[in-house]
Parts: sequence; C-alpha cells; structure tokens
Amino acid sequence: MDLSNLKPAKGSTNSRKRIGRGQGSGYGGTSTRGHKGQKSRSGYSRKTGFEGGQMPLQRRVPKFGFKNINRVEYKGVNISTLQELAERKKLSSIDVQVLIDSGIVAKKDLVKILGNGELKTKLTVKAHAFSKSAIQAIESLQGTVENI
Repeated sequence: MDLSNLKPAKGSTNSRKRIGRGQGSGYGGTSTRGHKGQKSRSGYSRKTGFEGGQMPLQRRVPKFGFKNINRVEYKGVNISTLQELAERKKLSSIDVQVLIDSGIVAKKDLVKILGNGELKTKLTVKAHAFSKSAIQAIESLQGTVENI
C-alpha cells in the first residue's frame, strides 16, 4: 500500500448532485427548487433574521441595558481560600503568582481579596484590590496588605 492507491472506505462518500443538466439527469427543469416563487429565482438570498415579512424578533423585543466599557472585572478570592492555601503549602506570603500556580486564578485575571471566611495565620498578601472586611481580617492578625 502506498499513497497512489489510497481511497475512501466503500459507501463513505457520495457524488455531488449535478443540478440543471437536463431532464435525463432527474435534476433538470426546476433544478430542485420547486415551481415559481421568490426562492426559485436566481440571486435569491434571505436576510438573516427575516421572518417572511412578520416583524422580526430582534425588532419586536425592546432594547435593554448597556455595557460599561470602563468596568474593571476582578476575580474574587476569599480569605478562607487563602487560609487553606497557606496551610496546605505552608506559606506566610501570598501573591498573585502563588494563586496562579495553585490554579485559583488565571494568568490575566485581576485579583480582589474578599473577606468571607476566617483567617488564623499571619499573612502578607499582595493583590490588585481588597475589600474593607478582608483588610480588617488580615491586619487584625498583624498581617500586611499590599496593592499591586
């Protein structure tokens, strides 16, 4: 066997339908388009969202809301997660790279530390943003908070 005699498995391919090639082919005459009407004409293409003249869905439904282009999207990480991470890896300092390496956040995420949970160890935490409750919880154990 070589490249010159390769062919697809038997029955796995079909020959294409050659329309408009005379009555003898079985696909002559109307060329599978039926009789008359807009869809039988050459050059016909239906616009996306066209519903046969009925008012289309995108025009029936009212506009709603907006997207704030200046919004800064943070990935929230609770202090309970930091506590688990510190215990598991025996850390005293946690920064964004540690969170990326442990799979908690993605490389491009901005990280915000949130105050849900309980912190038991003194930690130095570096992140892009902190909630007030997170700052309070970290500093109550003489830990330090650093914005990147």
